[in-house]
Amino acid sequence: MKISPTFKMPLKRRRLGKTNYRKRLKLLLSGKPRLIIRKSLRYITAQIAEFDPKGDRIIVAATSKELKKFGWKFACDNTPAAYLTGLLIGKKALEKGIKEAVLDMGLHRPTKGCRIFAALKGAIDAGLKIPAGKDIFPSEDRIKGIHIAKYLEKFKDMPQVFEEVKRKILGDEGGRREEGG
Repeated sequence: MKISPTFKMPLKRRRLGKTNYRKRLKLLLSGKPRLIIRKSLRYITAQIAEFDPKGDRIIVAATSKELKKFGWKFACDNTPAAYLTGLLIGKKALEKGIKEAVLDMGLHRPTKGCRIFAALKGAIDAGLKIPAGKDIFPSEDRIKGIHIAKYLEKFKDMPQVFEEVKRKILGDEGGRREEGG
C-alpha cells in the first residue's frame, strides 16, 4: 500500500514571492493582452504581453529610460515619468494594432494615486481601452509634476517640460510646424 504525502510543495515562483497564480489565472482567462506595469527604484517599465504555452510573449515594451530621447531631463521613477511611460506604451500598442488590455500590476498593492495608476492613466489617455475606476488615478497636479515643482526651486520648469514631452510622444503637429518655419 502506497502512502502519499499530505504536504504539497508550492510552485517555485510562488515560494519566491514572484507570482500570484490565482490572480494570473484570472487575468489570462480574460483572453485579452495584459498591460504589465512594474516599478523599480530608478525606472518604470511597461509591457504588453500575450499568453503563450511556452511562455508569455511580449508584444510591446517601454521604459521610463526612453523618455530621455523625448527631452525628459528629470528622474525616471516619479509620477510624471510613470504617466509619460504609460502614454508611450499606449502609443506603441496602438501602432501594433492593440486596442484593449487588462492591467497586470503583479504583487504591487493597489494604492490610490500610485505610480502604477499614473502609468495606467497614460495608457488610457493614449487610446487603449483598459477597465479602471476614475477615482484611483493621481490628480492632474501630481501627474504634471506641479507638486515637485513647488517643493524644489530647481524643478520649477517640470510642468513645462512635461507638456513638451507629452506633445512629442503623441506626435503633435504643432511642434513640428514651429521647427519647419
